[in-house]
Parts: sequence; C-alpha cells; structure tokens
Amino acid sequence: MDKNILLVDDDIIQLKLYERLLTNHGYSCATALSVDEAEKILEDRIPDLIISDYEMPDKNGFDFRKRLLQNKQLRNVPFLFLTSVNDEHFIQQGLDLKAIDYMAKDIPPARILSKINNLMLAVREHYERSLSELKEIAEKLNLRNIPRKAPQLQKFSINYYSKFYQDQPGGDFIDFVRVDDRYTFVILGDVMGKRWGAWFFSFSFLSYIRSAIRLCVYNENYSLSEILSKLNKVLFADELLEDIFSTVSIVLLDDQEGRVLYSGAGDLPILKFDNHEQGLHSFQSSGILLGFTEQFPFDETEIVMERGEELYMISDGMIDFEMNGQKKSDLELFKGKLLGLKVKGVSTETIKDQLFNKNQAQVDDCSIIIIKRK
Repeated sequence: MDKNILLVDDDIIQLKLYERLLTNHGYSCATALSVDEAEKILEDRIPDLIISDYEMPDKNGFDFRKRLLQNKQLRNVPFLFLTSVNDEHFIQQGLDLKAIDYMAKDIPPARILSKINNLMLAVREHYERSLSELKEIAEKLNLRNIPRKAPQLQKFSINYYSKFYQDQPGGDFIDFVRVDDRYTFVILGDVMGKRWGAWFFSFSFLSYIRSAIRLCVYNENYSLSEILSKLNKVLFADELLEDIFSTVSIVLLDDQEGRVLYSGAGDLPILKFDNHEQGLHSFQSSGILLGFTEQFPFDETEIVMERGEELYMISDGMIDFEMNGQKKSDLELFKGKLLGLKVKGVSTETIKDQLFNKNQAQVDDCSIIIIKRK
C-alpha cells in the first residue's frame, strides 16, 4: 500500500491546511471542494484513505459515503469523517456507514497527524495480514500461474521473469507446454484487470489454452492460428468468462529444426534483436482479445532466428509508467531502452535487472520471456 489520501472539504482554507500538513509528512494528497469533484478524481485513481467533511452544500459527507458503498471498486477504501460537529447521533451515523473513524476539525495538527498515521498503520497491517493468508492458501493448493522453471532445450534457451503489481498475484500468466523432444509451446498472457480477481481468472484461461494445445497436437495439428481460433470459440461460449478478456502470445519452438512460429491475440509485438543489423524487429499479430468475438481469423508468422539472437515476449506492464498521477504506455521508449542494452552487449541477466529497476514505480504486473537461439 502507498500513502495516497483524498481530502474532501468545501472550506478551501481548511483543505489547504490539511494538504500542507500531510504533504510535509510524506503523504500524497488529492483535494476536492465537493462530492462531485471527488467523484471525478476517483474515476482515475483509487486512494488508500478518503478524508471527507460532513457539512457540505448539495451533497454532504453522508451522501458521499453512501454513494461510495454502492461502488464495488471504492466501497472498501478506508473512509474517515472530518467534522466540527461533536454529536453522538452524528458519530453513530458515520460509523453505521462503515467509516473507520471520525476526526474533529479543531484538534491540534500533531494529533491530526498521529491519528492518520495510526489509521494508515492499522489498515496496512490488516492488508498485509490478509495478503499473507491468501498467499499461504495459494501455496498450499499449489496454485501457480507462473511456472517454477523453464524447459531445457537443445537449440534454445529460455529465461523469464514476472513481477506482480504491489506484490499481489495478478493477471499475467506464463506457461511452457513441452509436447515432446521436438516441440515446445511458450505462452504469455494477461487477463484484463489487476490483483486477485485477474489472478483467479488466469487459471481458467491457462486451462483452456493447455487443453486447446493438447487436443490439436493429438490430431498432429501444430497450427497456432487454428489453436487460437478453437480456443477463442470456446472462451466466447463460456458464460463465466463473458465479460473477462485476455491477451495471449504463443510461440512454438521446433527444437529439431530450430524454427520459431508465433501467433497472438490482442498482445504487444514480439521483439527480436538482429545481430547483423544491431537493431530490433517487431512482429505484430492481428488477433483481437480472446473471447471478444466468436469468429476471427488469427494469423501465424514464422520468425527466422540466427544463432545468438534473442526474442522478447512482454506484457503491457513492461511499457507502462506513471506521469503526473496518470498511467501512460510507451512501447517505443521500452524498445529504445532494450536496444541500448543489447548494443552494449550486456548479458540476459543484466537486461532483466535493468528492465525491472527497483527504483522505478510499477503500475501493473510486469512479465518478460527471453528466448535465445543457441
């Protein structure tokens, strides 16, 4: 959890005083002079705590809280009432609306800060305890959407790395389906959404993908376009996944002839570093998100790889970043960074470390698979 707070008060002087106090002590604050302004801010960001005045014209703090409780994304954001009214009935009304506490406006700044610090600490501890319990359950059930290791091949080496957003399991998934000594399927997908909801549905997509591959291979059909086409029809007909979509990149490695085939659905381009030209080539599929429409002609591309060349499969978190509180995406920026590293001749491990810079803010799950032709 971060330290982002939304302050709502129609008194602009009071609002600025609170903003300055909290900002000077490490908090990031967004401010709103009305409920309407606050709801506009909440369309783009979800804070870690909402502090709202009760007495405001048009819509008051109780109205605001009731509206938040009807919103699935916002109902669980901790809410603190700010008021100059010291009335037991009022306080009980606020607590009945699942506010975590209330705070009088006339208390000293030091006490205000202590109260907010303690509330944020309690929320964080509860959050981390719940997260730990969920992780423990997932481990006991052996639920993984990222494999423990990659297969060892004769003509290819595979390295991969995945980092969840805010250290919570999310929608990125990776899989390796080794059919026999010759053929291996490499899969990278991203279920729309974040955190546990996306993580839960990723297993449905993984199960369908594995089944589609096995069924086609059983009939000696290794066509990636046909595998995706069959997979897409099944997902479209699944009522459970009616409003859940996923991107997917599939690469088929022929470990006998050294061939590489690629197809995708709504995914980012696959990148290849060309040793001779010292440049990056992009391979973009024409496929749309899996399950979006029943019929779609997925394409298939053969990627020629010379010895020593590398192929990069990435999820969209690798190109996402935050600027002025807004999420931005820039594939060209990522390509420039990757190209700079490759031209320097750095190792695959160094590339991974540089692309997953710990000092860079993460705004989504980040995953990369690096396939090298031996």
